[in-house]
Amino acid sequence: MSLSSLLSDPLFNVLKEQAKDQKAWLVGGALRDHLLGRHPLDLDFAVEAGGRGLARQFADAIGGKYYELDAERDTGRVIILQPDGSRRTIDFARLRGSDITADLMDRDFTINALAVPLDDPETLIDPSGGLQDLKDKLVKACSAKALANDPVRTLRAVRIATDFDFQIDPKTSKQVSTALEGLTQVSAERIRDEFMRVLDLPRPAKALRVLDHQGILTTILPELEELKDLAQPAPHDYDAWNHTLAVSDRLSSLLGVLADEHDPDVPGDLVLAQASLHLGRFRDALREHLDTELSVGRGQHQLLHFAALYHDSGKVEALSAKLPGKPVFHGHEQSGAHKVMKRARKLRLSSVEVERLGKIVRHHMRIEWLEREPKITPRAVYRFFRQAGEAGVDAILISLADCLGKYAAAPPEDAWGMRVETGRTLLTAFLEKREQAIDPKALVSGSDLISALGLQPGPEVGRLLELIREAQAVGEVDTHKAAIALARKLLKDKKP
Repeated sequence: MSLSSLLSDPLFNVLKEQAKDQKAWLVGGALRDHLLGRHPLDLDFAVEAGGRGLARQFADAIGGKYYELDAERDTGRVIILQPDGSRRTIDFARLRGSDITADLMDRDFTINALAVPLDDPETLIDPSGGLQDLKDKLVKACSAKALANDPVRTLRAVRIATDFDFQIDPKTSKQVSTALEGLTQVSAERIRDEFMRVLDLPRPAKALRVLDHQGILTTILPELEELKDLAQPAPHDYDAWNHTLAVSDRLSSLLGVLADEHDPDVPGDLVLAQASLHLGRFRDALREHLDTELSVGRGQHQLLHFAALYHDSGKVEALSAKLPGKPVFHGHEQSGAHKVMKRARKLRLSSVEVERLGKIVRHHMRIEWLEREPKITPRAVYRFFRQAGEAGVDAILISLADCLGKYAAAPPEDAWGMRVETGRTLLTAFLEKREQAIDPKALVSGSDLISALGLQPGPEVGRLLELIREAQAVGEVDTHKAAIALARKLLKDKKP
């Protein structure tokens, strides 16, 4: 594939003008992706000197935003907002060594150790044999100490291999064990960023299994080690850890028919087809929900997979056995929520992300509890979403995957049908009838209650407003007068 076609982007003409007084090379993943037939958006450039200065000049020339990444390594970033709302990231860094060859050999993997001079787009610099490794579909370290020098590369190796369906070179795989100890010394932010990129894969469960096999996963998420070999009662076919991995895998399959572009005429799994039939009408809304960024560069779909890993993490603390050989895990969702929030804070996720993860795990069992009721009432639906909020959507998706992940084969038709129907009821209320069933327009204000009932400002006013709101959502009141009357009755009933 022609390298010059990659550099035909109009942005390169601007960059060539800005870099005319020094040598600059396009390096790394963009070249790898281009050679594999992918369209790279994010670009990396190595320059002889003045990486930050060139980045700032380039940002000014194209109207992008400049960010300083690393003053010591003279690295700057330019972010360009695309017409479709996506971001394009272009990084500039000073050479890591005396020349471009030394720079490339100091990188992580041979398939990333490629460069093209900006002023000579048909010349590929490939000192480590990366082009051949691309052809052989191998992820191979550039040097014997590549992973030990930067242990985050252990995560990156698995992510790249999974993403491209490559194999990790055996010698590189052996480097992992020597690098694991160093992984605990790496900054939380770097581990977070690389791990969240793993969760951004189309099917992260495959990468998670490799990370687990290599000992990487429980090095960065040590709480999950406790789930291994933790027996579960029927109808579970797996222990707690293999169930967790199965849930992650089933979640990807589920999202494939509920949130991704899906052709209903393509033959597929009958169980997933049932989910698509009954829940497919929410596809656009679910896609929008999962694409929402709660922090720059991190989407809700990544948090959903993070929560799936921790949805049963509290089972060890909650374990009790009323009968020999029949463990029960009452309350595991509460301890699991505590664990996932604690780990998320250690990984420096934002407070919004921490709260969302906690709510997903805390409420994921409520869908199963609701389906056991003779009827799911409007009041039960209202209370679920008033407490779970947006995280209720994610809890529903995990509950569906949880049902699938209990079984080695297809779930019983009645169990799956009931879970899908419960999900449909809840999603209908939140995604299609939210203003009526979850967030009705207020009939009265706190001032109205204070004035009409002679109350003092305080928690009692808030309690009454919430009870009125609930009554409104379930159709018990629909006027200002009725709301005041209900508040008066509630006060009267509360008196001893």
